[in-house]
Amino acid sequence: MEKLVMPFPDPQFWRGRRVLVTGHTGFKGAWLVWWLHRMGAEISAFALPAEQTPALADVLDIEQRCHAATIDLADAERVRTFVQTVQPEIVFHLAAQALVRPGYRDPVRTFTSNVSGTVHLLEAIRQTPGVKSVVCVTTDKVYDNIEQAVYYRETDALGGMDPYSASKAACELVIRSYRDSFLAAAGVGVASVRAGNVIGGGDWSEDRLIPDAVRAWQSDAVLQIRRPDAVRPWQHVLEPLNAYLVLAERMTNNASLAQAWNIGPRKAFSVRDVISLAHSAYGSGEVQFDQVESGPHEAGLLMLDAGKIAAGLGIVPRWTLEETVQRTMQWYRDFATGQSGTALCERDLNAFLTVVSDSV
Repeated sequence: MEKLVMPFPDPQFWRGRRVLVTGHTGFKGAWLVWWLHRMGAEISAFALPAEQTPALADVLDIEQRCHAATIDLADAERVRTFVQTVQPEIVFHLAAQALVRPGYRDPVRTFTSNVSGTVHLLEAIRQTPGVKSVVCVTTDKVYDNIEQAVYYRETDALGGMDPYSASKAACELVIRSYRDSFLAAAGVGVASVRAGNVIGGGDWSEDRLIPDAVRAWQSDAVLQIRRPDAVRPWQHVLEPLNAYLVLAERMTNNASLAQAWNIGPRKAFSVRDVISLAHSAYGSGEVQFDQVESGPHEAGLLMLDAGKIAAGLGIVPRWTLEETVQRTMQWYRDFATGQSGTALCERDLNAFLTVVSDSV
């Protein structure tokens, strides 16, 4: 089969580029700021403090790599003032309440952060000259999930039963409205990106599969899996981040790219599949798969069709699930022995940037 070299962000484009990242204290946000800093971008960022310890933002000294502020997206005036002060050319919007189960515990905060917060940011951008492109991160859970073996496309109906999913579907409407009503006419490209479930080294978030596994196995506890047969589009964190960067870069000169994009693997796998691979890669620990699903409703079957971004931007998955899980668990094992988190991220990114993918 023919081999194709897939697109990566161009460091020459990003060197000295004024970039704003919201959510830099989160898992993906910290990885993104670190990658942008590595390419020489001039980064500003705002977020709330990290909710867990350790946090990748601290491990990578993210606030030393950017002009950072602590701002709540709910505070429209502070958001506007910050955006107008830093005058970004490119914006990556990652700040959010990003988990399903906390969304049930605090739906008001979830809708305020995800919906009103997105309005506040886009309104600030509307009032700030010089912005060229905006990439708004939503989720794979924005679709009206019919719980059947359907690979959702960007043209499928939006929906969401739980507060988190519904808030992100509403975000998509906000993004489209601001793009069509205001920002496209002002020459600002605004895209939404709907990424599948991400894993990778440095995630210590509450209620996520791999962090929960690492915490359990490092403390000699039994890992309880409440929905072992739930199916998700798993991918390494570098896969969507690469897509975000390439999209933002291309969109500065191509307004037609300002639309919604799925980012995910060719095939989805079950939680049981992922944990079996993780357990083997970690080398120790116990797992108990629940026989009866527990907790509030979560989608049992979710798959994405990422054919559009493959055709439009040439972006396809670099790593198989096996390699993704192996590299993720190696990161945690090595970090636990005292190795530098920065060095471990360098190792993964350097490996990622040398991958050649099979054509499809």
